[in-house]
Amino acid sequence: MRKFMDEDFLLYSDTAKHLFHDVAKDLPIYDYHCHLNPSEIYEDRTYENITQIWLGGDHYKWRQMRICGIDENLITGNAPDREKFRAYASIMPEIIGNPLYHWSHLELQRFFNIYTPLSPKTADEIYDNIAEQLKSGKFTARQLITMSNVSVICTTDDPVDSLEYHIKLKAEGFGTKVLPTFRPDKAFNIADAGFVSYIKSLPAENIDTVGKLMACLYERIDFFASVGCVISDHAFLEVPYAEATTAEVDKIFKKRLAGEELTALEAEKFTTYVFMKLCEKYYELGWAVQIHVGALRNNNKPMFEKLGPDTGYDSIDDACVARKLSALLGAMHANGKLPKSILYTLKPSDNYTLSTMLGNFAEGGVRGKIQFGSAWWFYDHYEGMNRHFKDLASLSSIGTFVGMLTDSRSFLSYPRHEYFRRIVCNILGEWVESGQYPNDDEALTAIVKNICCDNIKAYLGF
Repeated sequence: MRKFMDEDFLLYSDTAKHLFHDVAKDLPIYDYHCHLNPSEIYEDRTYENITQIWLGGDHYKWRQMRICGIDENLITGNAPDREKFRAYASIMPEIIGNPLYHWSHLELQRFFNIYTPLSPKTADEIYDNIAEQLKSGKFTARQLITMSNVSVICTTDDPVDSLEYHIKLKAEGFGTKVLPTFRPDKAFNIADAGFVSYIKSLPAENIDTVGKLMACLYERIDFFASVGCVISDHAFLEVPYAEATTAEVDKIFKKRLAGEELTALEAEKFTTYVFMKLCEKYYELGWAVQIHVGALRNNNKPMFEKLGPDTGYDSIDDACVARKLSALLGAMHANGKLPKSILYTLKPSDNYTLSTMLGNFAEGGVRGKIQFGSAWWFYDHYEGMNRHFKDLASLSSIGTFVGMLTDSRSFLSYPRHEYFRRIVCNILGEWVESGQYPNDDEALTAIVKNICCDNIKAYLGF
């Protein structure tokens, strides 16, 4: 029997152990998509206890606690921090097989040197141990980033954001680059209840035509670029594609500003038009665009009204993506303005769809131009990562893959990169030791380095 989560955790061959320990383990992290708060990085946030770091905004943990029957007061309510931690510890024995079990223990090991399994019996001991360590002042937001060997962080930012803290961090010379990501979903989700008020919040006067809207968004893109932005991010409930002229879209925009209801087709035409116009600008600047599909969001309306979005009430959608995604990418490619694109899905059944989509719009001179992004959200667990990696390798070129990201709001989430790297090294080791790939250390080392960091460095120009 192997020890619980020892140094060779998830590594089941000598080749896998060599590739992880001697190649992947200490490579820098390029976290090109996350939801960390840049103000907390600039202000170098401190913490009094593990609850503040772990449970302050982690909807992954909140969701599992609810599934296990924990009262909401112990999740997002006003219960004391120790009681909240005890509540989280109480579910640990029941979530065997869930990535939270592995992630939680990796975080305890890597940051706090705690190898004791978390359980109701050990909760107070671990809580007190970490609280004592936190008194040292060595676990601030910036120090946690530095401890994790993070070279670049790309946060997720709305076009209206001032990017004040990114600018201050750059001027101050913080060792890790903290760069913004342009996330303009609110500017093209025209059917949303808050769309009109959002348009009024944009930093331009009298945006009453789609031309003025695009001019404003282009100005914001240029501003983001001046602060170091090299990537955008978009999430679609369903992939849009409906052709329309500028005059049609302008009419739709004015109709919505006047408070009139739109048909589903009108909304789709507007979203398609604005997204494609944005991608033209991304292409000109050499940015990459991220496209997330497959999420069914905010299913619990009462709790959405109480807590807002991203609080643990989302699931996987079953909408079809192939035809409209192909049409969307194809139209931009035909216009000569298709930017580098990273495609993500929550549906394992879409793996083959997205993996085969990559080759449709590949082009000479751009290595891995269209990417199948890493296993995401409900899919970034052991089985999901293995399936994603092997499916992508089977249908594309795994050596061009841009690798892992955290997609997290927690400064303790960086061991997710280690988790990913262990899985990658184990799969490569499996292929070598079963005779499916030669034991060519030079080639294997290059593959590991490329997937862990070098590909994303080149892809985004870091």
